[in-house]
Amino acid sequence: MKNYYEILEVNKKASKEVIDKAYKVLIKKYHPDLYSGEKQQYAEKKTKDINEAYRILSNEFLKEQYDNELEKQGEQEEPQGVKKQSKTEEEADTTWKQVKKPKVGTLESMVELTKNLVNTIKNREKREEIKEVTKKDIIALVLTIIVVATIGVALWFIPFTNGWMRQLLFENPIFNWIGGLFS
Repeated sequence: MKNYYEILEVNKKASKEVIDKAYKVLIKKYHPDLYSGEKQQYAEKKTKDINEAYRILSNEFLKEQYDNELEKQGEQEEPQGVKKQSKTEEEADTTWKQVKKPKVGTLESMVELTKNLVNTIKNREKREEIKEVTKKDIIALVLTIIVVATIGVALWFIPFTNGWMRQLLFENPIFNWIGGLFS
């Protein structure tokens, strides 16, 4: 039997708010889209466990049944039925935690989450993706300006819209104010 309290890194007496906060922090930390390769597989497994633990511990009825089951088996801290992790899982777990794991909901955990997000942004693939999106946005903006300017010039030279364009540009207080900024 899995120890859901350990999975969510909360005390057995944790309130619903603490469980919710722990779930949100952990689900962001271990989101599989932030990683690739073996770490992504580990994150997927961890996310599945976190979701399962949250589903049980966030529901009062299921939590009560789970606590009763733990007491029946005499497992206050360590569940006996948990199989040992394989060496690769242990290595992935230790590399994941690196030095020490901060408590959920503390300033230290928020700093750690921010570092993980910054490292993700520093990731070369993500950086290239952001550059590509930015290039596309700039191209779209330039094309929009060209189209609007072309339409404005066309309207200026069409005789029946020339008067309307003159009124828009020279008599409109907004355009006069903008023109005053550049003169």
